[in-house]
Amino acid sequence: MRLFAAVLPPDPAVAELAARVGALRRLPGADGLRWTERAGWHFTLAFFGQVDESLLPALHERLARAAHRHPPHEVRLAGGGRFADKVVWAGVEGDRATLGHLADSAEAGARRAGVAMERHRRPYHPHLTLARCRGGADLRPYVDGLADFEGSAWTVAELSLVRSHPPAPGVPGAQPRYEVVAAWPLGH
Repeated sequence: MRLFAAVLPPDPAVAELAARVGALRRLPGADGLRWTERAGWHFTLAFFGQVDESLLPALHERLARAAHRHPPHEVRLAGGGRFADKVVWAGVEGDRATLGHLADSAEAGARRAGVAMERHRRPYHPHLTLARCRGGADLRPYVDGLADFEGSAWTVAELSLVRSHPPAPGVPGAQPRYEVVAAWPLGH
């Protein structure tokens, strides 16, 4: 199964961001982007890819340990950016250092559990993907529309293991579906 570790923002934080995204979706050219569904908004900590079910007990144990090593911490959805001309994302402010350490621990735990992963050399960059563009587009208006966005603070209180179900093939606009397989409280 295709898995990743994530932090899921609470419904009130998602609702605040959704209001801003609604305005972005009314900008000229927005219909040319593939917007992610609100139900799938998350901060990926570590992407594991295909994981054999036989590794799940060890993965659960390692992720539980990773969660327990890091305290609950406060963040807020704020601002945004783009990756080249391909992705528009919302950012995060607050205790990004603890979030980064949690991401490192989730990745290390998965490796120790036997999950074969590509090693990522760049530092963790927490972001929540809002839209993608295949052919490339000028994404600056969307980034500008997020520049002054600042959501309410919330507490990251758990680490989630999420299963990704790919979109139905051949269905225009189909999106992946995400299912929380397990979650562990931070700092307990």
